[in-house]
Amino acid sequence: MSNKRTPTPRPEASPWAFSTRELGRRPGVMRSVTRSVPAPGGDEAIGLVGVLEVPAGTDIDLDLRLESVSEGVYVSGTAAARLEGECSRCLDPLSEDVEVRVEELFAYPDSITEETTDPDEVPRLVDDYLNLEQTVRDALVVDLPLAPLCRDDCPGLCPECGGRRADLGPDHGHETLDPRWAALREHLPSE
Repeated sequence: MSNKRTPTPRPEASPWAFSTRELGRRPGVMRSVTRSVPAPGGDEAIGLVGVLEVPAGTDIDLDLRLESVSEGVYVSGTAAARLEGECSRCLDPLSEDVEVRVEELFAYPDSITEETTDPDEVPRLVDDYLNLEQTVRDALVVDLPLAPLCRDDCPGLCPECGGRRADLGPDHGHETLDPRWAALREHLPSE
């Protein structure tokens, strides 16, 4: 049995990580930061995969303020991204720019907040770094519609032929015959 441990990735290696060293632990000290972070893909994609998501590799623009408070570092600002997907009614491609508000307290090690909360309630600073990936992910996903539409009055697809109702016109229709009467159709004269 080996005593080798898998090395923990260094916090500063992530594009989502921000150093808080220059803030110290002096409440009231703050700094503004802007950064563009590439959106993750695959299993880590942000959004409703296949429905509406931030395409992998596209920029998520962060405009933030990091503020030292007595229990940690409070982060506030915005995250802006481009969403791409398809309309849930007509299946046409759609894209949309979104901007969401980001607000999160990252607890200092050995603070009262760290001692009195679970790690999944309040994120923690690790080696004077905070990682915003989960915070931004949560803010973006909560803001997504479950059934995105290309427009509010999208008529969708015809359930009979699958054509786009917007292209078919108002007189489009299909003859429906009750299956119980279908056998009689054979005995009717053709027109």
